[in-house]
Amino acid sequence: MAEYRIEKDSLGEVRVPADALWGAQTQRAIENFPISGLRFPRPFLRALGLTKYAAAKVNMELGLLDEERAKAIMQAAQEVAAGQWDDHFPLDIFQTGSGTSTNMNANEVIATRANEILTGERRTKQPVHPNDHVNLGQSSNDVIPTAMHVAAYSEAAEHLLPALRHLHQVLVEQARAWDHVVKTGRTHLMDAMPVRLGQEISGWARQVELGIQRVEDALKRVAELAIGGTAVGTGVNTHPEFGKRVAEELSRLTGHPFREAENHFEAQSAQDAIVELSGALKVVAASLMKIANDLRWMNSGPIAGLQEIRLPALQPGSSIMPGKINPVIPEAVRMVAAQVFGNDVTITWGGALGDFQLNVMLPVMAYNILLSLKILGNAARVLADKALTGFVVNEEHIARLVGRNPILGTALNPIIGYDKAAEVVKKALAEGKTVKEVVVEMGLLSEEEAEKVLDPRHLTEPGLRKK
Repeated sequence: MAEYRIEKDSLGEVRVPADALWGAQTQRAIENFPISGLRFPRPFLRALGLTKYAAAKVNMELGLLDEERAKAIMQAAQEVAAGQWDDHFPLDIFQTGSGTSTNMNANEVIATRANEILTGERRTKQPVHPNDHVNLGQSSNDVIPTAMHVAAYSEAAEHLLPALRHLHQVLVEQARAWDHVVKTGRTHLMDAMPVRLGQEISGWARQVELGIQRVEDALKRVAELAIGGTAVGTGVNTHPEFGKRVAEELSRLTGHPFREAENHFEAQSAQDAIVELSGALKVVAASLMKIANDLRWMNSGPIAGLQEIRLPALQPGSSIMPGKINPVIPEAVRMVAAQVFGNDVTITWGGALGDFQLNVMLPVMAYNILLSLKILGNAARVLADKALTGFVVNEEHIARLVGRNPILGTALNPIIGYDKAAEVVKKALAEGKTVKEVVVEMGLLSEEEAEKVLDPRHLTEPGLRKK
């Protein structure tokens, strides 16, 4: 068998691997963009296949595509959506900014496979043509942003949000479980007034809860699809009902509330919805970074650190220091957050560079938004399951430290005044005594009064006022 076959396009002949489902335009892009080796991920290819399926179905229902061709295209597109032909999508992310190469890759693969279904032979253009039939009523300029929105919405709804809800639930449960532990609060990394461990964890839970709300809100705009705008947003060469019907079909296929863009010129010239979603993901990443950092500090030790908690021991921590255990999950989460921050910069620049009627940074925006959604969801789940579930609290050590915290003297302000309270705190620090001991020694409070005023647990109650 020949190693190559000859395909033709408007520029002439091209040698294509004999067993490839793609055609001439895909092959040219392979040769033009040997840049990174990064390819569109599975969620994008799934969304692209679903978009082509929906387009063929709608064109058939509108009487624009005969049933035989339409059903063959639909079957081939379903196979693409299912991942059956992922090896036939070889193109680099760094390519033509409209994603035309990848749209034509899909058109050629689906046409060739549809022809194989109809004739038993791998033909590229007969009886199903990649442009005339698979791409009927479409343009790369509305297909690629549509696939990006469908993929991003689906990944957020099906992967990230369930992971964040799981993390939130774990945090709520841990906040409840450890609310009886009173610990030393810290501001500027210095000792501050007491706080309950449950209160501290509840702050993390609220961060995650608000992150969920931010992502959900951004998805309202991501649900708008560019399909139906074709080349420049005017909908040239497509049926007036095409965009609306394709969006409805994609909703049926995915279970998500997609709708035709209210303004096709906005939907194709800008990518503000993806920039907004990325911004929400950046906030979630910042929240996870904060939580991971707190866990690392609280876990530090086991002798010379804060020693407040012990995270689950998951793996040896050193190739040279026996017995060392490191906080590997929080460290991994911090790296995920850093990557999401970087992805957001790329997406923001990509969104800002929409020129006239088309944004031509689509492939790199699609790659980065889907990467952020994937790794954030995975990080949230491992943080919940491998760090926050199963950590041990060093209650005795925490209680001992909070009782010796000189900042407890803050509670004396309403009783003896700021200046006298500062004198008590400095004396306690200098003599290595507790504030309670010093305030009694100085005759400022009785032992019973000091015990009541300086009870760490009472000092964590909201709105507490001492008189």
